[in-house]
Amino acid sequence: MAKIFQVTARAGMTRVVEPVARGLLRAGVSPNAVTVTGTVGVLVGALGFGARGQLVAGALIVTFFALTDMLDGTMARMSGGSTRFGAFLDSSMDRVADSAVFGAVAYWLATEGNHSGVAAALICLAVGGLVSYVKARAEGLGMTGNVGVAERTERLLIVGVGGLLTGLGVGPALEISLWLLAAVSIFTVGQRVAHVYRQAQRVGRE
Repeated sequence: MAKIFQVTARAGMTRVVEPVARGLLRAGVSPNAVTVTGTVGVLVGALGFGARGQLVAGALIVTFFALTDMLDGTMARMSGGSTRFGAFLDSSMDRVADSAVFGAVAYWLATEGNHSGVAAALICLAVGGLVSYVKARAEGLGMTGNVGVAERTERLLIVGVGGLLTGLGVGPALEISLWLLAAVSIFTVGQRVAHVYRQAQRVGRE
């Protein structure tokens, strides 16, 4: 059911993203420029607003610029496919943006004395990096690891919704979203490890 929802949501977003991608390409904007711009936008939202407790503004800015993760990929596909440097840049900028988001959340929660929330944010930061690493390592070994319920876009949306609700007065929403995200991220790591294990077993029998 979760996978069906993911596919449906991404299909809907694609219909929105593709016209924007075509327009930017016609204007001479490169996918790499969009990647860097998206990262800068996330940094502004997370460090400039979220870390200072301005959660509504921070969540809206981070969510908006996080969606460029789909935009630059669509632009690369339309322009003939991602280059090796483009793929490297995209992955590197994703790690920078994720670190800023969860670092800013952990910092603000620490200033509020919310030690449970800080722990959840740090778990999300560590496990989120592991989700990406497992996939990258599998691909480096000639296998795939692109499975799981909590890919990067979903992770940022979960924490973004939590931050938005807390900023609007729903006090524990951010902490709850972080613990939920920590759980689904750990589950996603397990899914990817199991997926790689099955592939490795098949290769070993051939």
